[in-house]
Amino acid sequence: MSGFATFRVPDRVTGTAADEALGRAMTAAWRRDGIFQIVADAGQRARTREAMAVSRRFFARPPAQKAAYVNDTSYSGYIASGEEVTAGERDASEIFTITPDLPADRALPCHGPVPWPDPEYRAAMEAYLAGVGALGERLLRLVALGLGPGLGLGPGLGLGPAGVDRLAGLTRGGWHHMRVLRFPAASRTTERGIGAHTDYGLLVIAAQDEVGGLFVRPPVAGERRPRNWLPGESTAGFAQDSPGWSYVTPVPGVLTVFPGDILQFLTGGALLSTPHKVRLADQERYTLAYFHEPRFDAVVRPLRPEPGDDTVIHYGEHFTRMFMRCYPRRATTRRIEAEGLLRRLGAVR
Repeated sequence: MSGFATFRVPDRVTGTAADEALGRAMTAAWRRDGIFQIVADAGQRARTREAMAVSRRFFARPPAQKAAYVNDTSYSGYIASGEEVTAGERDASEIFTITPDLPADRALPCHGPVPWPDPEYRAAMEAYLAGVGALGERLLRLVALGLGPGLGLGPGLGLGPAGVDRLAGLTRGGWHHMRVLRFPAASRTTERGIGAHTDYGLLVIAAQDEVGGLFVRPPVAGERRPRNWLPGESTAGFAQDSPGWSYVTPVPGVLTVFPGDILQFLTGGALLSTPHKVRLADQERYTLAYFHEPRFDAVVRPLRPEPGDDTVIHYGEHFTRMFMRCYPRRATTRRIEAEGLLRRLGAVR
């Protein structure tokens, strides 16, 4: 196993003393290391193998063929190497993004179909999403049970059925999505796969192949991290070249789990969104990054707000702004800007 805390998730999470103890261990691991890992069951391992296999076949297609799988109503579809930007620099990853597969809705940003390459790819990805989505629900319930006095959130907050339902309820009908990433082999000119950043959402569950290249930044005493959801603050490029990063060694059958910006906001910084980056290896590499998210129209408030602080995150607006920042030239971004969809979203939320 890896050097990070590694857990097995029960088939059901009912709020038992064992569930609470597991949740506390998970939140403690996040506060210490920034991540923990999960041993996947046999079904999830099989779904991961199939999702990786169809991804390899898709990314092996000619560039012009891959580039056809895009639309201007959602951020689903193919993203070429260099199209994604982190802290003003182009990332090397090729990506196929899968957001909720919905009919095109030109009244709302990001709502539209997934331009699936073929039925086989769709079937493998939908099966993977179903499996990891069910795991995400159980993980979130465990994390909710682990949010107790030790995190400074007040006695009982997050414990018991009411606390669990408050957190897990955010993700019912959630904007769950995934990024399938291919990283090329390193070249003489670059080892940059993806620049340092935190993820914008609630909970990240990642599967990586045997090649490796992921680095995470554990919490560092006295280090202030930008609040990625606030105007003028960004974690893009955060501590990119500073010491203190940990390499995540690939382990067969293991998933890596870490918190995103929404969990940092919800917990008032008791749990920090985990900065991570990717360095290219001497051969190509594949990753499946799944995001377990609130509903698009969810209004997220801190579990224990500071007196006089009425800051909220409107999840759909937050998601849209993050993708517009990463893909400033994409057709979807240009349409959102041209049609003023963020203003329209603000009027109806």
